[in-house]
Amino acid sequence: MSHRPVKRSLTLRGHRTSVSLETEFWEAFRTIAAEQGQPINALAAEIDAARGTEMGLASAIRLYVLRHYRDRAT
Repeated sequence: MSHRPVKRSLTLRGHRTSVSLETEFWEAFRTIAAEQGQPINALAAEIDAARGTEMGLASAIRLYVLRHYRDRAT
């Protein structure tokens, strides 16, 4: 697997944006969205709305994925 970020397009509340994540984060993010029964764009929009202005969307998604799996481990 590549450790370089892969840029993909997402649609958040009707607007297209690009996000760069490593392949492993994209896979985990898709898995989480599927487990929650929602499209990846809907989950990304929720994360985007909650992140504030101090953090980029890619970082917010990475932290969301990390927290998700940390919470499951405890």
